[in-house]
Amino acid sequence: MNSKLLLLTAFIGCLFLFSFRGEKKKKVVFFGDSITEAGVNKGGYIDLLNQEIVKKGLADKYELVGAGVSGNKIYDLYLRLEKDVLDQHPDVVVIWVGVNDVWHKADFGTGTDLDKYGKFYDAVVKKIQATGAKVVVVTPAAIGERTDYSNSQDGDLNIFSNWIRKYAAEHSLGLVDLRKSFHEYSVANNPKNEEKGILTSDRVHLNAKGNAFVAEEMWKAIK
Repeated sequence: MNSKLLLLTAFIGCLFLFSFRGEKKKKVVFFGDSITEAGVNKGGYIDLLNQEIVKKGLADKYELVGAGVSGNKIYDLYLRLEKDVLDQHPDVVVIWVGVNDVWHKADFGTGTDLDKYGKFYDAVVKKIQATGAKVVVVTPAAIGERTDYSNSQDGDLNIFSNWIRKYAAEHSLGLVDLRKSFHEYSVANNPKNEEKGILTSDRVHLNAKGNAFVAEEMWKAIK
């Protein structure tokens, strides 16, 4: 067998082997605060997403990574972006932050003004996009579940959510509008206008129904 024939045989063999290689998993990093930090726990929304992916026979298609830290605001995400997200080499990054930027400002005076929030948010998104990863943004869901917008931070949450919606549209980003979907769910399922216990355990953090609800909404964006 001459050298040309050997090379041709080797080339065909390589093509044959490559045809049986599985596709690279799509790595999705969920980047956020304590809600996302808890999402990796059993029954959390990231754990439920993983369970659903396995159930659908897609375990070889997706890898989900939680990168949530309790108390984080947008500038905290900016500061740990390289280590906690970019070093993971994600294909998709889901950014869910804003509750603490509003909540901490009202309760502790350590929140974030909208203009600074926007600048840090834009910087985070651009750094992620520079790596080639896709970005999905998420509106802050709730600080209280009353349906008549009588929760004390409803006004600021709506302002921040409107900013995220506009930013997502202007930059062609994926959007999970939890602010809107949580309110719609509460209108349908909170006849006593309770401030918690519908999708949250404490007005902010997710209960079992909340985790299932968020997992379903997130799946629509990443599948």
